[in-house]
Amino acid sequence: MTGHLFVGTDHEKIVVSAHPLRMRTGRAMRERQGSVTEVVPVPPSGRSRETRVRFTSQLSLVLIMLVAVLGVLGIPWWVAAAGAVALVTFATVEQARAAREGSLAVPRGDDSYVLEAAEERAAYGRALVVARRVRLTWPALRHMIDPDDADRALAAALRELASIMARRQQIRRLREELGAAGLHNLPADSPAVQALAEQRLRVEGLWRSTAAAANRILAGINAAALAGENLIREQRIGRTAREAELAISRLAVGAVAPADSGLELAERTAAVITAYRELAAGH
Repeated sequence: MTGHLFVGTDHEKIVVSAHPLRMRTGRAMRERQGSVTEVVPVPPSGRSRETRVRFTSQLSLVLIMLVAVLGVLGIPWWVAAAGAVALVTFATVEQARAAREGSLAVPRGDDSYVLEAAEERAAYGRALVVARRVRLTWPALRHMIDPDDADRALAAALRELASIMARRQQIRRLREELGAAGLHNLPADSPAVQALAEQRLRVEGLWRSTAAAANRILAGINAAALAGENLIREQRIGRTAREAELAISRLAVGAVAPADSGLELAERTAAVITAYRELAAGH
């Protein structure tokens, strides 16, 4: 599947690969969005071993009765029994699998990356969240962008970011090792100490360069999300303004000059009351 990217997240790592991901334990949910398929373990069923054994026993009893009925109907018992055994075995394996916490298998090959460090996992997880925001803007912008090109660019950015994060993971470990080696009581002019200091400078340069590269990708994905969301908000506000303009125009055309009917009614009422009083006074 050329250009496709598979991203799996479990409780201990993030796996990014150009090949479909498999589960080492448990089951998985897969959601495809364009060129990216995200794989997440299904939460364990929580069924205890005793519960699973009880269910299997009940299923076996039901199948034994079914085999007997099928035998009466003329179906060879060994055919029905073989089917029953296969069904019980499948149910037992699936129940045990569903009860275990899901864990992704680590793929082999240079085109797969495994992020285990908490810092790199957190950064890549944020990138996935923003990438979903980017995709949500595409339907509203379909007349302005090519979704296929945008999809390929986004998948390439996520792949490159995974590569950089995997390198930073290795650099992080090396920094820690060199930092621990720096705790010594040797004189500063020792050749070993000077060589160590030189390597520490080199690793710090790698650390800064990979941070800058990762930040550029993260900033680019975030900028794409914000640009699309802001444009959608601007379009929505523009539509609201146009609808309001039409409504106001219709109201203005249908408006009439204020009538004096209320004042006229009051004057008539006052006149009637005055006439009544005069008539009453005359009597």
